[in-house]
Amino acid sequence: MSLIVNGQRIDSAVLDSEFAQIKNYFEHLGNVSCCERDPEFRGYARDNVVARALLSQEAQRRLQPIPDEEVEAAVQKLITDYGGEVQFYAASGARPDTMHLVRHDVELELRVRRMIEQLCADISPSEQDLRRYYDEHISSFMTDEQVRASHILKAPKRGEARAEAFEELRKVRAQLLTGEDFETLAKAHSDKADEHIDLGFFKRGELAEEFEIVAFSLNVGEISPVFLSPFGFHLITVTDRKPSVPKPFEEVRAEVEQRYRDEIRDKRTKALVEELKKTATVEEAEDVPAEAATV
Repeated sequence: MSLIVNGQRIDSAVLDSEFAQIKNYFEHLGNVSCCERDPEFRGYARDNVVARALLSQEAQRRLQPIPDEEVEAAVQKLITDYGGEVQFYAASGARPDTMHLVRHDVELELRVRRMIEQLCADISPSEQDLRRYYDEHISSFMTDEQVRASHILKAPKRGEARAEAFEELRKVRAQLLTGEDFETLAKAHSDKADEHIDLGFFKRGELAEEFEIVAFSLNVGEISPVFLSPFGFHLITVTDRKPSVPKPFEEVRAEVEQRYRDEIRDKRTKALVEELKKTATVEEAEDVPAEAATV
């Protein structure tokens, strides 16, 4: 089904695309499986599409059209961001003969952006405002937890050698648990002993997930079980740890101010949408074969 927002038809393909992006986002977060939350996500998609349509219509009412040279510059930047015309056409579904529609959409987007800028032009946080925001959102301004680990790797190239490699590391682990030196045993048994014993400090997201799950679960000095990653069998010990701590305000002041401004901008934008909804007419309609308006 299409939507008609104050007379502007929005094709079902736009709603489907918005739904797919929302569902993909939640799937990557691990918060959804299969189709259990599809009705909820379709509701989000409908709300988002209606909000964009209302903001676009209000921007057209309030602001004069954006000069052609600004629109063209924005279009060229869009194409460049995609990596060139070929990639842009392939990813967007646009064609040379439909670029006028792309320019139309870009012009509307620029107008909406300018309207929101005007709506938020008076935001001028004081130092006290920023420090209060920093204190209230301190969890957003923390350093990454880091661990330092030493490592023994066995990477058998043949399938039949896997059991042998696993058993070798189990015996090495037994020796380590009696107090033998990790580096000495690593040099004798690791397939990459010369350069990959001490891995230094690392944070989450820098090494293989299987490796990080084990490393960040260990206490300093603890010996891991033998475990498997795509690189082979591992045996590790954590030698040091840097906990997550707040970054100094002075170090993150620019980020604090940007987040402060963004939060107020989002609140004002949502308030404007809610105000526009009070007088808006939103209807559902059957799709039509002709090209429909987009947002």
